[in-house]
Amino acid sequence: MGVTKSEIFTKKQNKLATMLKALAHPARIAILEHVINSRSCICGDLVEELGLAQATISQHLKELKTAG
Repeated sequence: MGVTKSEIFTKKQNKLATMLKALAHPARIAILEHVINSRSCICGDLVEELGLAQATISQHLKELKTAG
């Protein structure tokens, strides 16, 4: 079996790529900006602020959490 592409890079490089991939969506950047400014993460507030559906916000929060 061959080596997967991620195995040729360092753990640090792979972690950074995962984190940056999570940030590569404007909704996630807006979520992070809101969380930083309000110092809280209440899904209902994010729904009102961003105008996205609650399920959409939840999915984006999951992606951010998974990425660390």
